[in-house]
Amino acid sequence: MHRGVATFTLDYGKCPKWLFDRMVTLGREMTRVIVEEYGADQYIKRIADPVWFQSLGTVLAFDWNASGLTTILTAALKEGIRGREKEFGIFICGGKGKTSLKTPEEIMAWGEKADIAPEETQALVYNSKMSAKVDSALVQDGYAIYHHSFFFSKNGAWAVVQQGMNTKSVTARRYHWFSESAKDLVCEPHSGIASQLLSGHTLNLSAQKSSATRELSTELVRSGYATLMKDIQLLRKHSSTLHTMVSFRHGSAGQLTLLELENREFTTHPVVQEDFSKSRYLEKVFSRVCYEKPENYEQLLAIPGVGPKTMRALALVGEVVYGAKPSYEDPARYSFAHGGKDATPYPVDRKTYDTTISVMRRLVSRTRLEQLDKQKILERIPLSTV
Repeated sequence: MHRGVATFTLDYGKCPKWLFDRMVTLGREMTRVIVEEYGADQYIKRIADPVWFQSLGTVLAFDWNASGLTTILTAALKEGIRGREKEFGIFICGGKGKTSLKTPEEIMAWGEKADIAPEETQALVYNSKMSAKVDSALVQDGYAIYHHSFFFSKNGAWAVVQQGMNTKSVTARRYHWFSESAKDLVCEPHSGIASQLLSGHTLNLSAQKSSATRELSTELVRSGYATLMKDIQLLRKHSSTLHTMVSFRHGSAGQLTLLELENREFTTHPVVQEDFSKSRYLEKVFSRVCYEKPENYEQLLAIPGVGPKTMRALALVGEVVYGAKPSYEDPARYSFAHGGKDATPYPVDRKTYDTTISVMRRLVSRTRLEQLDKQKILERIPLSTV
């Protein structure tokens, strides 16, 4: 799997009942065949791969590049295995909007029904909550999370499929997680491919390049509330002038350089747009995290009330005052699964392409659908790239 996220156009339409019902039926059969052939854990791994997930949605006949593929496909799969979760060894929780808020309750309920150890169930709940926090508070790319689905097997393998919406660009971005590749929840935790639509300036605190920022943010809150607030006050005092000057005069001790900015960065650096006016809520959060003294960045993020603004403020203190620059690169990459016809970003890998086609055709052929239905589906899947 290639790391990253995927971006799609927003879909405002509604999936017709006749299509959804057929997606449920086919989704159930595809799940059964995959579990029988590869096992429940491998099914979870495939869900965590955006290429596979996208391919499955296309085979089930939904729009290939619409945001609705994420919400409708996960809903169809969840409905398709309803009543057969223990038989398949697969459990699907959460969904779109308010349904996503029920994810922890659903995980706990299935953990009890499937006789999963309480501590293992609690770990699944924690991973679900943290994945949502990371993609909202650490990956600050302008996409608000509105869909969160958590897939897991009885053996403990888990995957997250969640989607965010950017109303300005009228696009949606999907984030995939897999238990094997998310050993560190706050550093490069995502699995999959990425988007063709890149953001020009994304604060990515989960990037490897942001490791110094993560370490410093933890040190800042552990240094105590009074010390941290002195740095925050420094930003409040000078953030309004940073877009017109590189440094300012600091008493008789000479010149204190806050942030080395080239002229072209004056209007793009986030410190320019940031509002550091007095915020009682932010101060309340800082008071709490400083009191709890988290041991590491993950513990810091996990504290209730800590969100995007808290992590952004700590990151900017680290950069402007102490010189620890975080990553401003969009974690997205190009979303080509097998290459492009014009060799961009690389030539089509025919062997991999044909393998994907072969696997999909074999899985469809093994379903218990009517022969006519199978034939219609197979007609949508080419025989090969030749």
